[in-house]
Amino acid sequence: MLVSILLLIVGLVILIVGGDFLVRGASSIALRAHISPLVVGLTIVAFGTSAPELIISLKSALQGSPDLTMGNVIGSNICNLALVLGITAMIGPVKVSADSLKIDWPMTMGSSVLLYILIREGLISKWEGLLFIGILVAYTVFIVRKSRKETKALRAIEEDLDLPDASSSTIWKDIGFLVIGSIGLYFGSELFVGNAKDLAINLGVSERIIGITVLALGTSLPELVTAIVASLKKETDLALGNLMGSNIFNILSILGITSIVQEIQVSDEILDKDMLPMLGITLVILPMMLHRRTISRIEGGILLLIYLYYTYTVVA
Repeated sequence: MLVSILLLIVGLVILIVGGDFLVRGASSIALRAHISPLVVGLTIVAFGTSAPELIISLKSALQGSPDLTMGNVIGSNICNLALVLGITAMIGPVKVSADSLKIDWPMTMGSSVLLYILIREGLISKWEGLLFIGILVAYTVFIVRKSRKETKALRAIEEDLDLPDASSSTIWKDIGFLVIGSIGLYFGSELFVGNAKDLAINLGVSERIIGITVLALGTSLPELVTAIVASLKKETDLALGNLMGSNIFNILSILGITSIVQEIQVSDEILDKDMLPMLGITLVILPMMLHRRTISRIEGGILLLIYLYYTYTVVA
């Protein structure tokens, strides 16, 4: 079992590094093609940073482990808004921007409710996957157009996405990054998914529990690090937008693409025991956001306790 845990960690590291290389190469090639840095950030960078979750979900679905796929996405969303946001707020109160209230939260809640409605039949079909991708494209276009009209919002998005300044020195370097990144994602996902299954067998637990806990926590680590850094820099409004943006992308992109490739079966356990907590946590943060436009340390502590209680109910 110790070997499985070590290989799972190695797989996660390779996945994250592979995703970073993929983003560098693809972003540089896009900049060479004179595509707007903002568009690059909202598409390639956003997609690349979620590449580990996407590859894990695709591989799990294709290998007949839909509970790993759904557990990874739903668990990551719960982790983002309870654990990550909770820890961030406890480090320093999180400021809430107008856009987070008017755009990010409604989109996060809307995507979550839509997912809940669609999976009640026990399946995410190819057509529903196409619907998710269509909504994501429309949302991205809306954000780009809106940000172009608002200089302040544009600067905030550029800082949040950590956009590349320019293309690299040679096209061969970009291609090398793409190749290394793709290889890293492939072998990292092989290690991660394979050993996650072995861990479930060795511990005698379901793949849903591994997806909700181990996979979700592992793939949320980049968001946790980003949020903590933003909190320490007193840029917590960016941290909140990034977390909700990640949740939107998890549902619309990861489940959208995965279900187009392979329809996803959804168990009653995930529907009843995991989807409702995800909706509840998303709903709970709204009054916190509205109260003085700040999520306080006490509210951060409440979110952290909610995450710990939820995790306890999953593994107990």
